[in-house]
Amino acid sequence: MDGLLPPFDAHRIFIAPWTTDIATYGWMALMAFLVTAACGLVGNYLILRRMALVGDAISHSVLPGLAVAFLISGKLTLPAMLAGALGAGLLTTFLIEFLHTRSRIKADAAIGITFCSLFALGVVLINVFASKVHLDAECVLYGELSNLTLAEFSLGIPEPVLVMGGVVFSVAVLIVVFYKELLITSFDALLAGSQGFAPGKMHLALMAVLSIVIVAAFESVGAILVIAMLILPGATAQLLSTRLPICLALSLLHASLSAIGGLHLSLMLGCPMAAAVVVAGTLLFGFAWMASLLKTRAGFEASMAAEATP
Repeated sequence: MDGLLPPFDAHRIFIAPWTTDIATYGWMALMAFLVTAACGLVGNYLILRRMALVGDAISHSVLPGLAVAFLISGKLTLPAMLAGALGAGLLTTFLIEFLHTRSRIKADAAIGITFCSLFALGVVLINVFASKVHLDAECVLYGELSNLTLAEFSLGIPEPVLVMGGVVFSVAVLIVVFYKELLITSFDALLAGSQGFAPGKMHLALMAVLSIVIVAAFESVGAILVIAMLILPGATAQLLSTRLPICLALSLLHASLSAIGGLHLSLMLGCPMAAAVVVAGTLLFGFAWMASLLKTRAGFEASMAAEATP
């Protein structure tokens, strides 16, 4: 009877990916890093705004957005996908705010109603037009990181990696340019409004960027696993620091460690790499949580000792 785990081969798991098989696994690790980095940078602001579940809602609403974009344009090109995702993201934001502000429905219930309904609509559209849309159910759930080498290459780089690299660069530039506006609107929207920073416009802009990040990551990690990548890097970083610049840097470190750890874990267990990256990120979150607990306990004991000193 075979064991629960595949036979352990240290060379295949730890050495071959960076030597003989780097042409395959190197691109996979880089793509995993870029996806997690983009999601983590945006996710920091979602967590600060207590809007992590809005990222969940938009990641689900991308599905009908892609299907509708195909039906309108007749082909599933990158501009059509981005337009569909952007429209779906803004529609999701509008529906959540409309249900929450125009009724007695609480924000969490409005989020649940919106993303469940839109995701169900996306599933219906894909099943009805499955032969035309060319969206695979497993791709929707788990992503297709392993198929990077089958994609078309531009400038010697797989096109999905090139697109995701452009998205990460754009997100980083926007954060640098609008750092002050994002900071103040994330911490205190009322104060931001009194200072003339237009928190409503910044909110819509953040949702638009989130939609673009999600659709860029959609094919690689799927609509489900992208939720974890939006939350885990920022949550891990904010356990270790209260300064936003440090949290953003720690999110990038978390993304790199998750990508490398996820690659080796997927080879070890023979599982989809996107899921393995999330598991690796969850382990890092667990270590950060334990470190924060120890830090809090040490600080408490130090304060008690200081009070006991005559």
